[in-house]
Amino acid sequence: MGEGAEYKSDLKKEKVLKALLEDPILSDVPKNPSLEDVETLIGLELGSAMRISVLKLDSTSLDVIVMNTATVKVLKLAIKKKVNYMEQSSMGHRHISWKSVWANYCLSFDNNKLLNDDDALQDLGVRNNSQVHFVPYVMTKESRRHSKRRNHRFFHGLNKLVTLIFV
Repeated sequence: MGEGAEYKSDLKKEKVLKALLEDPILSDVPKNPSLEDVETLIGLELGSAMRISVLKLDSTSLDVIVMNTATVKVLKLAIKKKVNYMEQSSMGHRHISWKSVWANYCLSFDNNKLLNDDDALQDLGVRNNSQVHFVPYVMTKESRRHSKRRNHRFFHGLNKLVTLIFV
């Protein structure tokens, strides 16, 4: 097959994909889906994936889809991907420090904090159409990962921020 034929074939595939993505039935497919996105959506239809609603602190929610075998870490990555996609599509590129987010907040399901990234969601009782919540999280002294100096800088900056907000 020559370059011209390959180009026409790729163009035809793009047109078909674009027509499929405009179908209302496929409204939950992202604009530029990866193979993983498509596989997860197919898994949802076949029952091997679950849709999880994530309630944010501002009382809005977003839905993410993960495979039934997903861990807390996979859920966090799906949330990060979804939020970054939503931010880019509505406001352009805006940097979110996910390290800071996970250092100060955690996910909660059924009043249990999801702290271990390696825990399987199903083992924690999370099922299709479950809702998890963002909740404030303060690390205990034993699980603290930052050096004292770094914590000092963080909390010093936080105190300045709190002072600016409440004054």
